[in-house]
Amino acid sequence: MTSELEIDAENDNKGNMWDMDQKLDQSMDEEAGKLRNMYREKKFSALLVIRLAYQSLGVVYGDLGTSPLYVFYNTFPHGVNHPEDVIGALSLIIYSLTLVALLKYVFIVLRANDNGQGGTLALYSLLCRHANIKIIPNQHRTDEELTTYSRTTIHERSFAAKTQRWLERGFIKSIILILVLVGTCMVIGDGILTPAISVLSAAGGIRVNKPEIDSGVVVIVAVVILVGLFSVQHYGTDKVGWLFAPIVLVWFLLIGGIGIYNIWRFGGRVLKAFSPLYVYRYIRNGRKDSWLSLGGILLSITGTEALFADLANFPVSSVQIAFTLLVFPCLLLAYSGQAAYLVHNLHHSQDVFYRSIPEKIYWPVFVIATLAAIVASQATITATFSIIKQALAHGCFPRVKVVHTSKKFLGQIYIPDINWILMILCIAVTAGFKNQSQIGNAYGKSILVLTLDNPCVALKL
Repeated sequence: MTSELEIDAENDNKGNMWDMDQKLDQSMDEEAGKLRNMYREKKFSALLVIRLAYQSLGVVYGDLGTSPLYVFYNTFPHGVNHPEDVIGALSLIIYSLTLVALLKYVFIVLRANDNGQGGTLALYSLLCRHANIKIIPNQHRTDEELTTYSRTTIHERSFAAKTQRWLERGFIKSIILILVLVGTCMVIGDGILTPAISVLSAAGGIRVNKPEIDSGVVVIVAVVILVGLFSVQHYGTDKVGWLFAPIVLVWFLLIGGIGIYNIWRFGGRVLKAFSPLYVYRYIRNGRKDSWLSLGGILLSITGTEALFADLANFPVSSVQIAFTLLVFPCLLLAYSGQAAYLVHNLHHSQDVFYRSIPEKIYWPVFVIATLAAIVASQATITATFSIIKQALAHGCFPRVKVVHTSKKFLGQIYIPDINWILMILCIAVTAGFKNQSQIGNAYGKSILVLTLDNPCVALKL
């Protein structure tokens, strides 16, 4: 009799849990219920949003903000043939930032998140909850009890139902998974290439003002900086963000101010680049060389993939405010100022950033540039941690220790094993290539794949 009552109680309990499961569309990450997910806190005070927007500068925007260090160098590695080429390249940079970074990522892709989690795997997780497309086997029995796709009823003949049936075809499932894994690998690759190219580019400023210094010294300085950067990761995103945010803020104000100075000094001719006509002229006149230079131009939007992957650390509104009010206008001014200088100094394409700095503030800017390069590395390191954690949740990455560095925010994590592996690989790339041109070529290809990959997955939503 007692056993029958226990069975009935168990069935009642199971029924209650089943009813709850029907009502909730749970995240696939079973750890989500154990920590407070800040994205679910829908109401943020204005002060908190601004504070987080400021803090996001030190975590999210370092990579995107330091692109002016090496974009024109990788766009014109063999020099500039004609001033119109500079204006055409600037026009491409302006519209790349506007269409890809501002419109696509900041205002569209950031909305396609999985309970505040960003990145390609987060898009895949979101798809899995709306269609039965997951083909990665679960690793735990508890995973089987999670809601893996939405049970929301939709009309059988609706467009949504037709799309769902199309996505659930066998070969489509495989294609989606391949796209997701390729995009994930590219983000992890960025976690290796970004610190290398950013720090190496910044440290290279030593030789611009002191040409007698050997290139080996620059490499050694870059390696020392990288070791120091990876050594502070265990303090967590919150502390690192507060430490780095003032540096990035000063950096953006500096490059924006230098851009204004160069436009005033060399004339506003380059402002014609805001006309898309110059994009067409650049491609038409340059032919093969113009197409080859696109790899360097794409480096102007490097960091947008990290921006999406780092979304777990901050709410969407904070990221949007920081980009729209500070990052975007300062980047436009910085590139326009460099172009204005380059139009009158065509032979300085390989070190245009440092050449365009007024002599009186050269060394202070060099110090800030080096610090900003360190912050740039932070953006992709944090993104790599987030991506690895998502891969763990999907069961497609070997188990590693994940340390939650904040009791308040779910997405702020540190993965020791990945941290030291990234450090070793970054040092190997820096010491192996020794110059930013070759790293830039690999980086440009990675950005191109990610630029095409994320929208393909997002559009399926």
